Amino acid sequence: MSAAFDIVALGELLIDFTDRGLSDSGMQLFERNPGGAPANVLSAAARFGRRTAFIGKVGDDMHGRFLRDTLAAAGIDTSGLLLSPDVFTTLAFVALDGRGERHFSFARKPGADTCLRPDELDMPLLRSTRVLHVGSLSLTDEPARSATLAAVRAARQAGAIISYDPNYRAALWPDEATAAAQMRTLLPLADVVKLSDEETALLTDAAEPAEAARRLLAQGVSCAAVTLGEKGALVVVRDGMQIVPAFPSDPVDTTGAGDSFWGGFLHRMLALNKQPAALTVSDAADCARWGSAVAACCITRRGAIPAMPSPQEVLALL
Repeated sequence: MSAAFDIVALGELLIDFTDRGLSDSGMQLFERNPGGAPANVLSAAARFGRRTAFIGKVGDDMHGRFLRDTLAAAGIDTSGLLLSPDVFTTLAFVALDGRGERHFSFARKPGADTCLRPDELDMPLLRSTRVLHVGSLSLTDEPARSATLAAVRAARQAGAIISYDPNYRAALWPDEATAAAQMRTLLPLADVVKLSDEETALLTDAAEPAEAARRLLAQGVSCAAVTLGEKGALVVVRDGMQIVPAFPSDPVDTTGAGDSFWGGFLHRMLALNKQPAALTVSDAADCARWGSAVAACCITRRGAIPAMPSPQEVLALL
């Protein structure tokens, strides 16, 4: 029996209020953009026709309804998304510096995304997907932490590939040690992991990307990808490693860069129709080239979900 979905993602769905310069009276302006790393990954994959679904919680408020409608418009199934009247949709205020790099301030005390309970999980969705993708922002607080672990175990038991992006946001954790301890809990359950070169030491105690990736594989991860910013990405599998250069791009907003990379990577991995443990170095590099092409297109536009490129744009780069 073929799976009903290619990729189901669980985690934060929120508003990125992105810096839009100053008003006529000199006040800072913010633009409302749909965001949340797991949803960004899905939107990138959905652009390639992948069957995607989201599991999470938003507030039953103007922002939550906007996010639900945005996912639906992007072709993402929202049957696993709950709108709660009890909590407010999480907000992230994102200031951009001159190079398009981001600085975050969160309104999340608590935010709806942290309030997803294990008993609210859509189990049929989790048992009918080829890939379950999760991040680490759903590990910061209970009950979402328990819900995330329960979802991963249910999907794994049903034979899904587990994809993990330990996306570190210092402002959301009490301290770095707590973050490291919680973020590492998912590593033994993950098949494919994407992390940035800024997260290597936090996840593995090794700052150097190649050594960090080797340590991930020693914990049972089958394929690790370390994004290296302008230098591209390092992919590591059992039979070796390779650096895949980034495509030249003129960044306007790097929001969603890593997520768009991973959406393209997962799309290509599914197209190869191989289990992560069977991926060769050339397979993993092929996936990373697809991811890099998607990211290079994405960062030339503002926002994340609205900035995801079409297959035609990506194929033109490839």
